[in-house]
Amino acid sequence: MTLAMHIPDNFISPSTGAVFWVIMIPIWVLCFRSVIRSSTPEKMAYLGAGAAFSFLIMMFNVPTPGGTTAHGVGGALIALLLGPQYATVAVSVALLLQALLFGDGGLITLGANCFNMGFVLPFVAYGLYVALRKILPDGWKERVAEFISGYIGITLAAFCVALELGVQPLLFRDASRQALYFPFSFAVTIPAMLIPHLAVASVVEGLVTVVVVEFVRRTAPEIIEANARVAAGSGTSTSGESAAHSGLRRSAWIALGVVALLSPLGLIATGDAWGEWGAEDFMTATGLNYVPQYIAHGFTWNALLPDYSLAGLPDIAGYILSAVIGIAVMTILFRLLAFAVRGSKARA
Repeated sequence: MTLAMHIPDNFISPSTGAVFWVIMIPIWVLCFRSVIRSSTPEKMAYLGAGAAFSFLIMMFNVPTPGGTTAHGVGGALIALLLGPQYATVAVSVALLLQALLFGDGGLITLGANCFNMGFVLPFVAYGLYVALRKILPDGWKERVAEFISGYIGITLAAFCVALELGVQPLLFRDASRQALYFPFSFAVTIPAMLIPHLAVASVVEGLVTVVVVEFVRRTAPEIIEANARVAAGSGTSTSGESAAHSGLRRSAWIALGVVALLSPLGLIATGDAWGEWGAEDFMTATGLNYVPQYIAHGFTWNALLPDYSLAGLPDIAGYILSAVIGIAVMTILFRLLAFAVRGSKARA
């Protein structure tokens, strides 16, 4: 079995969710300010593509041990290409869209999900990458550093999910000692989360990071070099990359279109991620003889396209439609941010 990386509403208490909202609000503010201050319209276009890619890759479920599924996030590659602050913004926007429109994750749990996938993953991955590039010998050090950063980054994010869920039955029980929220403790959540990620999902994140970063390194090495200069504190990226990299941006959006068309491949993997059970099938899925009170009667959000589907459409068509909507929303949002960046730079 494996735990879902997206924590649904009612699986952690509102107080736990509030703690992570409080943690994430200043992180969002600082990261967004950093992005606006250091960004260019060109980098904002890359950020939009990165957010769309993160949204899409989370739709691709892969089989894991136990007959269930997991997915990558893409946070490491965005951090390595643009910086961890950019990754936090991109992944957080993708998670917000998933929760609001598709019911994937939750609104109460959005702070926790963004902390795990939008903060821990990219910042750990970026820090590891910077450190490994300094200590690994020449040769394959770039690819090794890229893979390890993605692999460890998402593994630690998964570990955080296990801790957040595993603490719930220790803190929140009713008078009969039944769990009010998530019912399994650390003894179950930690191995259930880490084993499938170490074996499959973290490998996917590492490989995706290597493939995309190396493609960018070959086609537009200045992007990698600019980010490395910022990491070393020796300068900032410039806006003179637009003409040189217009081809790369065009290729990126074409690639996103292809990935959107291929997104129904995520339906092939059978099984559900452990931790994404509804109240109606909770006892069957878990083997418990009860449904925790707030999972049965907690907060619900009626998403427009729940589970990336639309009534009356075949699953494949619904999945593709969801992918296209995700790309369109990211494109519009980050284009508006690009205009804001351009306007602020012009006034400065």
